[in-house]
Formats: sequence, C-alpha cells, structure tokens
Amino acid sequence: MNLTYNVQDKPKAGQVVLFALQQLLAIMAATIAVPAIVGNGMSQTAALFGAGVGTLVYLCLTKFKSPVFLGSSFAFLGSMAAAFAGGVSMQLGYLGLILGALFAGLVYVVIAIIVKAFGVKWINKIMPPVVIGPTVAIIGLSLAGNAVGDLMSGSVRVDGVVVASPYIALICGLVTLAVTMLCSVYGKKMLKMIPFIIGILAGYAVAACFTVIGNATNNPALQIINFSLFNNINWLPGFTFLEAGKGFGELTGTYVATIAVAYTPVAFVVFAEHIADHKNLSTIIEKDLLEDPGLHRTLLGDGIGSFAGAIFGGCPNTTYGESIGCVAISGNASVVTILTTAILAIVISFFGPFATFLATIPSCVMGGVCIALYGFIAVSGLKMIQKVDLNENRNLFVVSVILIAGVGGMALSFGSVTITEVACALILGILTNVMLSHKKTAEEKAE
Repeated sequence: MNLTYNVQDKPKAGQVVLFALQQLLAIMAATIAVPAIVGNGMSQTAALFGAGVGTLVYLCLTKFKSPVFLGSSFAFLGSMAAAFAGGVSMQLGYLGLILGALFAGLVYVVIAIIVKAFGVKWINKIMPPVVIGPTVAIIGLSLAGNAVGDLMSGSVRVDGVVVASPYIALICGLVTLAVTMLCSVYGKKMLKMIPFIIGILAGYAVAACFTVIGNATNNPALQIINFSLFNNINWLPGFTFLEAGKGFGELTGTYVATIAVAYTPVAFVVFAEHIADHKNLSTIIEKDLLEDPGLHRTLLGDGIGSFAGAIFGGCPNTTYGESIGCVAISGNASVVTILTTAILAIVISFFGPFATFLATIPSCVMGGVCIALYGFIAVSGLKMIQKVDLNENRNLFVVSVILIAGVGGMALSFGSVTITEVACALILGILTNVMLSHKKTAEEKAE
C-alpha cells in the first residue's frame, strides 16, 4: 500500500507527537481494560507504563525496524487470575504475575533460538498465504463483537449496569466513525494523517453534550461519560514489583509450578498470533519482518518486552492489532512514531489528569474507532489471499475451515489455559493444509 511515512522516515517533531497520541488512543482502551478485568487492585496507569517500557524493549531488539506497539494481552487473563487465586496473599499474587511473565518470556526465547538455528522457511511452508491470510482476517473478525458491543454502550454504571440509552451511545459512536472516515478519505495533509484523533474528539464532544444535559435533567439515559473518574485521580502508578517484593517469603515450589502451568501453554498460543500480526504488518509496509529484522528478533522483543512490562504493570504484553490497523489507515509506518508513543505512554502514566481524561473516553466512542481498526485488520488478511487460486478445492477448504472456525468462535479451555479462536483456527488451518498438501495446485504443477 502507499505509505505517507515509511518505517525509517522521520516526521516533523510537532507532527510526530500528534501521530503518537493517535497511536496511544488506538491502543489505550484495550491496554487499561486488562488490569480492570483482573482486578485485585491492579493499576491501569502502571499497565500503561509497562506497555511503554515493553514497546521500547521490543523496538531495541528489533533494531527499530518493526513499527508496532505492545499492549496488555487478553490471552493471559485466565493465567493472571490463577496467579491471585493460587496465592496465599495479595503480595504473592503480584509476585506470581512477574513469575508468569518470566515463564511466558522464556517460551519466546526458546522459540527464537530454534528459529535462529533453523531459519523461517519452515514457518513459511506450514503457514503460506492461504493459511495466514484468513487467520489475519479472523483476528479482526473475532473482535467485531467487542466493537459493536462498545458502540452501543456508555461508561456510566450503577451497580454494574450501564445507565445510558444504547441508542444515544450509538449516535456518539457513529459520529466518531463518520468523522474518522471522512477525515481519512477527504482530509488534506495532516487531517488525513490523524483521523482517529479528530473522530474521537468529535465523538467525545457529542457524548459530553448528552452527559451534561443528562446530569442537568437527572436523566440517566443521556449520561454517557463517567466524569466521576476525575474525583479520584491517581498521580502515581501502582507498580507491580512494589507489591511483589513483599511476597517472596510465601513463595513455594507448588505455587511456582502452578504459575508455570498457567502461563507457559498460553505463550505458545500467543506465538501463533505473533506470526499472524507480523505477517499482516509485513504486507502493509511491503517488507518481510520475519526475514528482516528476523522472526528470532521479533520473538525476543515480544517475549522480553512482555516480561519487562509485567514487572511494572503486571500484564504480559503482545503486539497489538489496533496499532497495526492505525498504521494501515493513517499510512504512517514511521518507527519514530511508535518510539514516541512508548515514551508518551510512560510520561502520561505519571500525569494523573490526562491519564484520567483518556480513561473517560466512553466505550461507544472507542467502539466507533474500533469498527474501522478491526475492519482494516480483517481486510488486510483477505488481501493476502487475493493471489490464491480459490478455484482449487485444496485452497478453498483451508480458507473455509479457518474462517468458519474463527468466526464461529471455536475456543478450547483446559483449566486456566484458553486456546483462543484465532489460535484454534490457525492450528486447524495448518492441519488442513498439511493433510491436503499432497494434492498439487495448477500453479504448482506448472512449475
């Protein structure tokens, strides 16, 4: 695709801050959602700080050649819950988070060593475009329900129930989506480069108007934004290692084994998504990241970056599809933007009012943005199979199996370990492709 800024390009200083803020807005909601879901006093600002640190580590280890942000991974939610469930105290639970991230990181290191020794040709062989294309599409499609759910939801809750009318929330979300699309398609110069910022501001303004009217008339149906968050601003992140340091006295071999079993298998699942994300990003920037800087480097960056992030925020990180979607839509693949985003995430985590403002962006507004982001991920995957001959039953079956398994939500759970629908679809697709590989396509026969 045509990029305004390629990987090594350097936008002007003022522009790069805006681009970085746009990236931050794209990954913000998911990054702070993970600690909120896990609970147990986990800090959302610390997760943001950890994501920034993890991304810096990733960029260094990939020699600043892979423009993607690392954020809190949803795949480890069950594992993180197991760390607290198996802990004698809260402090031991926090220590378990760091130990778990260490085990997951070691899996990546081991795979990276194997890849370094044997290369990536075996990966390209078992995951050709006919497999990886629909898998990337599933990454976007599997998130469609989240985007639509958010699109019709406000952020004010009473007894855990959203009070805003879904139709009012829908208006705010659709305004966000419409402004984002109009800026991206018809915008000139800078406006075209920052469609998400303009869209979010427009949606936030509409939501704020509804909320002010709702508060003035005591009408909960119009209350979209949770302004009460400003009443309790946290100025300092609650870093994981501060609590974890108090848990060493309670550490036992049984608990360590529990954590290892909870985290290690999930790391293999996330590895599959790692491949899909980097294949997708490679298509966007028209450069194979598995070759340069190399899959072994992206794996090391992801694994070690994830561990570094967990030390501060408790959440293992992973490459974010939202970040890749932002690169695709804005046409800005500058790694300087990602570097600035990481630094911005670290700085903002200490600036309570701004971090709180970002947290008040309502679900419906982010839902409007995510419809575009997740849609671009899905379309990027479908573009990968444009040159695949779907008249051949072998290819048709592979694509069909992956799409139906993924869209159908095939996910398997074994205790605290969950194999996501993306991983299940990819595994099933690989097995199908291997099973049918003895049947050569017309192109292969011609060769």
